[in-house]
Amino acid sequence: QVQLVESGGGSVQAGGSLRLSCAASGRTFSSYGMGWFRQAPGKDREFVAAISLSGGRSYYADSVKGRFTISRDNAKNMVYLQMNSLKPEDTAVYYCAADFLRSGATMIGEYDYWGQGTQVTVAS
Repeated sequence: QVQLVESGGGSVQAGGSLRLSCAASGRTFSSYGMGWFRQAPGKDREFVAAISLSGGRSYYADSVKGRFTISRDNAKNMVYLQMNSLKPEDTAVYYCAADFLRSGATMIGEYDYWGQGTQVTVAS
């Protein structure tokens, strides 16, 4: 069982930056590939980024490639999403997710555990 708690959301002007954090409970954090998804009002939840169990590989949606960076610290049971050059279309609730013994999954159904989400609002 893994519990995930996101933090770091907020409001920012276009072009600004935010760093999201996701704290995971449990002793087996390094057994999970981690991902970030987002859901804008009236839209489906979509893949943003994922990182492998060791943190050695990362995967990104085309819409955020070059602007967002996912990272993890297995010693602290933390995963992060550094978001730079934010755009109004990045406005959404951002969710952290955990996928047991698998890396790089981009589909919602592939993840086993989800956080409650944190709101990111980017003003133009």
